[in-house]
Amino acid sequence: MSSTLASAAFSQSSRAALIGLLLLTPGGCGDGDDAPTTTTATRGAGVTSPTITGPVTGGSGVPFLAATTFDLATVRYAQAEYFMTGTATVFTSANVLAADGLWTVTPGEVATYKTRLVAYRPIDAARFNGTVIVEWLNVSGGLDAAPDWLAAHTELTRSGYAWVGVSAQAVGVEGGTSILGLPSMPLKTVDPERYASLVHPGDGFAYDIFSQAAQAVRRPGGTAILRDLVVRNVIAVGESQSAFRMVTYINAVHPVADIYDGFLVHSRGGGAAGAAPLAEPPQAPIGVPGAAQIRPDLNVPVLTFQTETDLTFLESVHARQPDSARFRLWEVAGTAHADTYTTVVGATDIGDSPEVAKLVLTSTPVPGFTCRSPINSGPQHFVLKAAIAALNEWVKQGTLPPTAPRLEAIPGSTIRLARDAHGNALGGIRTPQVDVPIAAFSGDGRGSILCLLFGSTTPFDDTKLASLYASHADYVSAFNAATENAVRAGFILRPDAELMKAAAAESSVGG
Repeated sequence: MSSTLASAAFSQSSRAALIGLLLLTPGGCGDGDDAPTTTTATRGAGVTSPTITGPVTGGSGVPFLAATTFDLATVRYAQAEYFMTGTATVFTSANVLAADGLWTVTPGEVATYKTRLVAYRPIDAARFNGTVIVEWLNVSGGLDAAPDWLAAHTELTRSGYAWVGVSAQAVGVEGGTSILGLPSMPLKTVDPERYASLVHPGDGFAYDIFSQAAQAVRRPGGTAILRDLVVRNVIAVGESQSAFRMVTYINAVHPVADIYDGFLVHSRGGGAAGAAPLAEPPQAPIGVPGAAQIRPDLNVPVLTFQTETDLTFLESVHARQPDSARFRLWEVAGTAHADTYTTVVGATDIGDSPEVAKLVLTSTPVPGFTCRSPINSGPQHFVLKAAIAALNEWVKQGTLPPTAPRLEAIPGSTIRLARDAHGNALGGIRTPQVDVPIAAFSGDGRGSILCLLFGSTTPFDDTKLASLYASHADYVSAFNAATENAVRAGFILRPDAELMKAAAAESSVGG
C-alpha cells in the first residue's frame, strides 16, 4: 500500500511541516547492581493483551499519518493499519513524584478504549532483524505524526527493523487543543468513515495503552500485526512532546509493566513546560517535575538524544545526569529541535542520495510562517540513526554505546551554549558539519515560537570559505577525515558517512 497515498490527506494541510514539533540484554549490563532481571520471553507478562482487528480498510482506503511520503514498496516494506481495543488503567500515586525519578504508582480507574496502530514491516521476513521500534505518535501539531520514523527511517529500512506507530493520545483520535494551540485534525474528523468507532478515554490512560501496544507486538494472537516476523526485542521511542511522555512512562509505568526492552527519549524538556503529567482531568491531576532524572534502577537501557534547542529553549540542561550502565545522554552540536530534514528533505528520502547531506537554505519551515533567517540544516538525523543502531546493539548484545561529551553550556540566568569563532557550538557530539564547517548551525532560532524550535543556519560567504579552505581538495580531505572520526567514534553510520562524503565531493566549496 502506498505511503504517498497514506499521507495525501495530510499534505493538503499547511501543517505538513509540523511533523516532529514539540513535537542490553535485559538486566545484563554488567554493572553489578541489584536491578531486577527479566528474560525477553517473560517480559510484560502482566500487561493486558488487547484485541487486535485488521488490517483496517474503508474510508479513504489508507491510514492517516504524517510520516514519509514515498511508496514503502520502493524500499521493500509494506504498510498496514490495525485497530486495538481493550480496557486501560490510569495510574495514581499517594506520594509526590520527586525529581530523582524513583516513582511508585498503583493502578487506578479503568476505562475502555479503541485506538489504532500503523505497522511498517519488511516484505521479505528474512530481512527482519528481530527488533520492533514502537513510536508514541506525536500530537503537537494537532494530529498523529511520526517524527522518529521520519528522521530515522533510512536506517530502519536498510537494517530490517519493523516499526509500529501508536495513536496513544486523545488529541490524535478525538481532537482537542494541541500543545501548539492549533486546531486539531483527529482521526475521527479527518476520515469519519474509517475511524468513527475509535474511542479514547483521555491521556491519563495513554501510558497503559502504550504498554498494551507492545503486548500486541510481542504476543499478537488472532490477527498478527507483523504476520510471520519473529519478534525478539521491542524498543520504545518518542520525540518532543512524546519524549516528555516517555520520561513519565519510564519512571512510573515501566517498573509495573516491564514490557519494553529499551527506550529512546528524543528531545525531552527540562523545565515546567517539558513535563507530562501521570494523570490529568477528569482524573485527579498528578504532575511530574520537568527536570526529573531517568530513574537509576532500570533493568533496560535508555538513550536520551538532545539537540541544542532542547538544552536551551526547552531547558533540558536542568535534567542532565551522568551516564551509567543503563543510561546514555547524547547531545549533538549543530542541531535544532526541528530542521530542514524534518520539513523539506526527509519525507522523500529513500537513503540513496547525497542530496540529503547538502546545505538546504529556507526561511519558511511551514507555509504561513517566515523566520528571520534560514532554519537549521544540521546533522541531527544522521546522528539519530547512529543512536538507533547503538541502542539496538545495547538491547541485543549488552554492548554499551559510546559516551558522548556534553555541549558546553554557559552558566547564567539565560541558558546559552559556548560557540567557536565560526558560531558553532563547542562540546557535544562532533560531526564534519561543525568541525569542517561551511555554515554556522544553531539550535537558536529567530522569530515566532516555531522559528525558535527550528534553529538557524548562517552560511559562510565566499571570502570566509576561501580563508578556511585553500582548494576544493583541501575541503574534501578535511571533511572526509572528520567524517571518518565520527564513524570511529560511533556517532555516524558507514552508509551515511558515504553519502556525506559524496555530498562534499559534489560541492563547489574551495573553488
